[in-house]
Amino acid sequence: MSSTDRDSALRAIEESLDKPSAARIYDYFIGGDTNYAIDRAFAEKARERIPLLGEYCRTSRQFLGRTVRWLAGEAGIRQFVDLGSGLPTAGNVHEVADEARPAHDTRVVYTDNEPIALTHSAMLLADTADPERHIAIAADLMDPDELWSRVMATKLIDRDEPVALLVNAVLHFVKDARDPDRLLEFYRDHLPSGSLLVLSQMTNENPTSDAERQALEDLADYYENTTNPGQLRTSEEFARFFGDFELVEPGLVYAPAWRPDADTLFAKTPSESRVIGGVARKP
Repeated sequence: MSSTDRDSALRAIEESLDKPSAARIYDYFIGGDTNYAIDRAFAEKARERIPLLGEYCRTSRQFLGRTVRWLAGEAGIRQFVDLGSGLPTAGNVHEVADEARPAHDTRVVYTDNEPIALTHSAMLLADTADPERHIAIAADLMDPDELWSRVMATKLIDRDEPVALLVNAVLHFVKDARDPDRLLEFYRDHLPSGSLLVLSQMTNENPTSDAERQALEDLADYYENTTNPGQLRTSEEFARFFGDFELVEPGLVYAPAWRPDADTLFAKTPSESRVIGGVARKP
């Protein structure tokens, strides 16, 4: 990306700050630097109600890192599609996958429908990635036919080889009224046999008190004022998105309980993380 294109992209971003962005709020909470005053103000207001909200976001990011490391290493997956990839920050999918596979033979397609996320992804990949193996495209999770066509048009994904499809910290922004079941069925159907599906989202399951229950309800209401209003779900409500895929051990769990490492937040008390997730394999 040329300096002229970069400056133009950044100006476009600056001019789009009429509402807080869920992607930028998430970036702020996990310690990124691609966020603005409107996002930080929203985030801090939300943190007044949910003091550990930043830790929940970091938990989602750590879960992504651990799953990608396992997929690229132990599971031997070489191609990844990241739906709703958001803003690039430390531990991006292509970085983690390459660390897990020293041959550097992994291929990654990032997709997002937010111009700011796509712009920053393109800037990151231009500076740090291999354009022959890593690409960011504009595509909307909610338009699966068009998204999958664009993914295939990159020529990076082999239809006959297993794919890791990542939908991390995204589905809580897809309300049931928008028919996420149809979306997930489409994506599952288009994956080759042996592919793996990674899903996670925030949950309102088992609040520790009436105050926390109310705070979680308030948080969902509060996000109605962002570019991405959403819906929290219990494990039972969330499990259906895996369809008939076989869950990989340890199954659908609180995210910190999924193969934790030394850096995992909430490792001793996973249920306090407010994030659920799992990995499942297509027969």
